[in-house]
Amino acid sequence: MTVVKEQEQIKSWFDNVYKTKGFRYLRPLAAYKIFVTILNPKPDTKHLDVACGLGLMLKALDNKNVERYGVDISDVAVEGCRKLCPEAKVTVGNAEKLPYRNEMFDSLTCLGSLERMMNRDLALAEQLRVTKQGADICYMVRNSENFTWHFLLKPLNLYNKKGHQDALSLEQWKTLFGNAGLEIVKVYPDHWPYHRLMQILKFWKKIDTGKILKFPMSVSHAYEFIFHLRKK
Repeated sequence: MTVVKEQEQIKSWFDNVYKTKGFRYLRPLAAYKIFVTILNPKPDTKHLDVACGLGLMLKALDNKNVERYGVDISDVAVEGCRKLCPEAKVTVGNAEKLPYRNEMFDSLTCLGSLERMMNRDLALAEQLRVTKQGADICYMVRNSENFTWHFLLKPLNLYNKKGHQDALSLEQWKTLFGNAGLEIVKVYPDHWPYHRLMQILKFWKKIDTGKILKFPMSVSHAYEFIFHLRKK
């Protein structure tokens, strides 16, 4: 299969998922607050969410007084994002060829999508091209050494091939980001599984899903990593 056909297959898969499942495919809005805390964007700055989906990350920035932009390969996702965040500037586009000028954005997110991209090096180069020097960048990416991926999804071929699902180890992600010219500020385990568990166990208590937590286990065991990076 050619790269173009494979990208068309990925687009078709996401169009179908967003059309049939909508927000049920995604985490709730509360799960995106942690990324806002990590980035802490300043007022009157520009933020880009790459692979924005239905716009939950952009919606989580509602009270931050930032100019919000989103891009996604799926027409269905972009349509949904525009409904959720009518004030955001959202467009259909390929992460490997972003439709923005150089050094346009002060901050950037790409959550749960970088591992799905056909050419990660090119996607990263594009994201660095459109961000300013010193820009804060946040990725959430899958861990190939996590038990579920390493022993179940990958060996049993249970991962999503049509959606180009993939994963890398912690060291592989660090190398990829370092080679792209990004400084690693901090790596966190994904907080949402813990927050979801606490919401079940302590149903009478309001959980602050935007609070950065300390975990007893090593970050290398996380199902997904949250990388806080900075453009050098």
